[in-house]
Amino acid sequence: MESEIYHGYNVWGHAILQQEDILQPERYAASGTITRGGKLIEASGILGYFDFENEAQHVGLDWARAWIDSHG
Repeated sequence: MESEIYHGYNVWGHAILQQEDILQPERYAASGTITRGGKLIEASGILGYFDFENEAQHVGLDWARAWIDSHG
């Protein structure tokens, strides 16, 4: 999980490990969360699946920033 403060909101990028079969390579589901003052503002659901944890986290952060920009 990676987080930052963006325009007064706490934004979070999540990488959720997805491994359906032990023989398949690990993949990560991306999602984003936005909070302010300890309260949930919005959560994305699954944004896509990625091979690398940091890639999934960045997609979640990008989604959260875009949501704030469009609802500002």
